[in-house]
Amino acid sequence: MKNHFFMDCHTVMDIVYEAEKDRPLPILTQLRLDLHLLACPGCARALRNLQYFDEILKNDFLPASPDLADRIMECLGEETSMEGKTDAPTGFSFRGWVIIGFFVLFSLSSSFFGVDFVEIAAAEGLSFLLPVGLTIGMIVTCYGALFIGSHLKELSARFRLH
Repeated sequence: MKNHFFMDCHTVMDIVYEAEKDRPLPILTQLRLDLHLLACPGCARALRNLQYFDEILKNDFLPASPDLADRIMECLGEETSMEGKTDAPTGFSFRGWVIIGFFVLFSLSSSFFGVDFVEIAAAEGLSFLLPVGLTIGMIVTCYGALFIGSHLKELSARFRLH
């Protein structure tokens, strides 16, 4: 005759998997479970692994995220500490801007060599030069403003405009 007090491994693991965390097991079931775990190292190891993974899922699976305000203040602190440092490249060099400027002026002036201005002037009148002149003027003005804006410190030091 088989003793019904001791459980087999399959029954123990079913009880462990189905047990709810917020409700304790009945005293007799808990006693039978503890006795089996004391006598069976395989089930005891499986229960420890299950508890270990449960703990990982509770604490380490989704790490706590920092508060948004803390992250913003950290970024601001990094920016203020980096203000004095000028290790990062600031874009084109002064010489690069001048070379590109000459290239832009040359390309603007040479782009109209293929156009027959006499024929266009006869058909449209000289008013067609107004949009061409405005376009060239806007390009040169924008390029000059970007050049001056990006090299304000160098230009003010060069021309002694402190």
